[in-house]
Amino acid sequence: MQTPASMVMGIVFAPLGLVLVFTAAITPQWREGQVQVGPGGALGASWGGGGGGEGLLLLRSDGLWESCLQVAHSELKQCWPVSGPYQHDSRVRTAQGLVLASLFLCGAGIVLASVGVRCWTDLPLRGIAAAGGLLVALAGLLSLIALGLYTHNLPSLGNEDPSGNSGAGGSALQQHQRVPTHRLPRLSLRPAGSLYFGWVGGWVQVLGGAALMLSFKRPRCPSCPKRPPVERTEAYEVTC
Repeated sequence: MQTPASMVMGIVFAPLGLVLVFTAAITPQWREGQVQVGPGGALGASWGGGGGGEGLLLLRSDGLWESCLQVAHSELKQCWPVSGPYQHDSRVRTAQGLVLASLFLCGAGIVLASVGVRCWTDLPLRGIAAAGGLLVALAGLLSLIALGLYTHNLPSLGNEDPSGNSGAGGSALQQHQRVPTHRLPRLSLRPAGSLYFGWVGGWVQVLGGAALMLSFKRPRCPSCPKRPPVERTEAYEVTC
């Protein structure tokens, strides 16, 4: 049996999209920023740069479940679970829920599609494969909604801190490094690499699911025997 091209495309794109979205979900690079800290400050002393004359360039990045702070051009890096206003921001929590639901639906859709394709038999189960494609496409839409929500509100996420600093960096540094939050300069944050992985993965899921949903259409069978044409006979009325 020759597997339809739409099924092959869907069964390849669906796992690829799942891997990309999962990679985006677990990496802490949804947004990033950098700031120059002068020499002799509290941050410079705590990170080993108090005696230098050039100061420190700090790189900050946030994900859905983790935030990181790193000194540029060095291996000094610290990551921690998201906390503070950023963690409790309703938009971040909504994005977390949508991404988790997307991963679950895409996994279930891939299982259904694998059963429906049934490359080891003569006839695929078109209905099951198409149902799996529907779940995969829905998972892609949920991923895209989560990414759009996060990207649209990216600069303002977790900014409820009255000191004016981003909540994820300020509260975590105060907890782990004992640095007063009023000493932290405000960061200008921008989209980071994990967002792009997520966007690509979401669209790949949508395309894979749409390809699998084409399984609802019965493919043509060129090798099947053709039915003989039915001859039409016309009845003539004979009048005497």
